[in-house]
Amino acid sequence: MTGGVAERSPSSSSPARRWCIGAAALLIVAALIPPVSVWAARDEYAEALRFSIFALVVPAMVVIGAPWGFFGRLARKAGAVAEGRRRHPELVRSIAFLVADLVVVVAWRTPTLVDAVSRRRWLVLGEAVSLVVAGVGLWLELVESPPMVPRSARPRRVVLAALAMWTLWTVAYIEAMARSSWYRDFHHVAGTGLSAASDRQVSTIAVWAVAALAFMPVIFWNLVQWLRSEDDPDDELYRLLREERRRSTGVLGSAGDRTTAPPEPPL
Repeated sequence: MTGGVAERSPSSSSPARRWCIGAAALLIVAALIPPVSVWAARDEYAEALRFSIFALVVPAMVVIGAPWGFFGRLARKAGAVAEGRRRHPELVRSIAFLVADLVVVVAWRTPTLVDAVSRRRWLVLGEAVSLVVAGVGLWLELVESPPMVPRSARPRRVVLAALAMWTLWTVAYIEAMARSSWYRDFHHVAGTGLSAASDRQVSTIAVWAVAALAFMPVIFWNLVQWLRSEDDPDDELYRLLREERRRSTGVLGSAGDRTTAPPEPPL
């Protein structure tokens, strides 16, 4: 299925999906309270891992596990949204959700906002809400969440997921290659814990790993399903050649009949 509204199935409100949405809620709570909040304020890699949870893990779990059909009113509203998505499958809308997510993601990796969250702990709530909301918008364009399905065909989903993953990888790579840490509020003491360079490198690995684990399955699954659904290009070429040959033979046969037919005898 490449777009439109999915028929409601038992899986739309299955226990597995409710467990998935419950796990997403637990992850958010765990990331906001000690000891994770303490580690994120002290170590750059812990802050990067918490960011990855907000930006990637939780949105994906919310979309995959959202039991839209469990509550009557929510099911009706989700059906209306799904119908609206079916009527507007334009690629520009999918790109808009991708751009919105990437803008929010990149903004929360800038030194200004990372240092601000470190100084004012309450800002982490804004980080969590904005990243999760933007991420859910993107993931609805990538995976099915019955009754809602992505508005784009599988090749486009592959491209969208790849662009999101590469953007995160690029930001993490630039951060790792910097001569000094982007973030001034992470202090390192020689002989205690990770050095500044090691902390920066581990944070880069954390972002790379979580992004790969989140987007690689989407990329490969949609690619494999798309290739399986496509006809063999050689068979298609042979079919076109046979049809062309039949048309040519038919035209030549009709012309030959007209030229070799004997004249009618005179009256």
